[in-house]
Formats: sequence, C-alpha cells, structure tokens
Amino acid sequence: MNQWRVLLVDDHQMLTEALTAKLSAAPDLWVVGSRTTDDQRLTDTVLRLRPDVITIEIEQYGLAIADVLCALRDAWPATRIVVLTASHDHLHAVEAARAGADGWVHKSSSPEHLVEVLRGVCRGQASFPSEHLGAVLRELREDVRRVRDGSGPLDALSTREREVLQAIVDGGRGDEIADQLSVSANTVRTHTNSIFTKLDVHSRLEAVSVARAAGLRPGSHADGVAPLTPRCDPATGTGA
Repeated sequence: MNQWRVLLVDDHQMLTEALTAKLSAAPDLWVVGSRTTDDQRLTDTVLRLRPDVITIEIEQYGLAIADVLCALRDAWPATRIVVLTASHDHLHAVEAARAGADGWVHKSSSPEHLVEVLRGVCRGQASFPSEHLGAVLRELREDVRRVRDGSGPLDALSTREREVLQAIVDGGRGDEIADQLSVSANTVRTHTNSIFTKLDVHSRLEAVSVARAAGLRPGSHADGVAPLTPRCDPATGTGA
C-alpha cells in the first residue's frame, strides 16, 4: 500500500493536532509535519520533507495567494496542494486554481471528506466544491481565450495606469504608491478608479486577479513593456 506524506500548514495548533490524529488513523496517510503560514523557512521545510501533498490555509495571504502556492510548487514540484480554508471567496478559489492548487476543502467539511480529497489528489485527481467550480472553470476558460486571441484586459490601460496596477500587484497601498510614482494620493485614487472601470472589477483583489491572469507578477515592469515571464504559469500553475 502506498503511504502518502502530508504536510499541514495552518496557524491553529489545535486544528493541526486534531488533523494529525485523524489522518494518522488512515493507513495510507502519514503526517510528516506541520508549520504556520508565516514560517519564513516554509519552502526549505517543503524541500527537506518532500511531502506528497500539502494542506494550507490561504485566507490570510490576501493578494499573495498565487505567490505562496507557486513558491511551494517551486520548492518541490511533485507535491500536490490542497487549500484547507475558512474562506468562501470565489476569487481566492480562482487564484488558487491558477497557481496550481489541486483541491479546495472548506474547514466546515468532515475529516472524512478531507481524507477522501487527499487520497484523490495524490492519485492525480482534482477536487473543487461545486460552489466554486463554476467560477474557477469560467475564469480559466477566459485565460485560455485571451492567450489564444492574443488579447488581454490590460491593453486598455495607459502607461501610468499600468504602473499603478503593477504597484498594487506588488502589494503597495495608496500612500506608498504615491511616493513610489512621485504623484499625489488623489492621483493614485483617480488612476485606481479608472483601472477598476476598465477592468470591470470592484476591488483590489479582483484587479490583482485579472492582472495575474494577464501575466503580471510582483516585480514585473509596468511601463508599457511586456512583463517578465512568471515562474508559475497563471493558467496551469506550472513553471514557465
């Protein structure tokens, strides 16, 4: 019988201890460790332990969901990733799928369901709940269409709007972006509102999701030049 190695990433010690006990009762699952989401050596741990599957809470990562999941993939490409979260946000699910998450399990689910999903992803299956699956498939189809058509939602943005959007993707806030671009905070707000209108979004998270789908990544150039090739492909979650 195969025994799959599981790494738990969550900030709630009682949860990880309970899950460790529950998963240990499954003869084909072996919890090799647990870490917190802010562990600065998380990728080193993944490389050392080489888990077959990682469960991770992503809600606190905000705009950096894709970066975190891609970093885990880069550390050990063979690992599977299951998001185990309290979040019900469709955008979080879409971002996780773009970054290569293999499964999504809500924390209100039963331990038996989690065990079933872990076994499934280790066998090469994928599992997203029906409440998110429609949004995930729709957005991934749009990603493919944009690549096929050679068009993208960022084409409508001005050079300055691209700079502001890049700063948002980098995690910058209004005042920080204003200082970075040597403009006023009001100017940043004006550009941000224009970006939201042109991208047909209503929040920073939505704008970042669209930008990532178009290939924009933290540290990319937003001065009208094509962004740097991302390490993690937005549609597949695999290396470029």
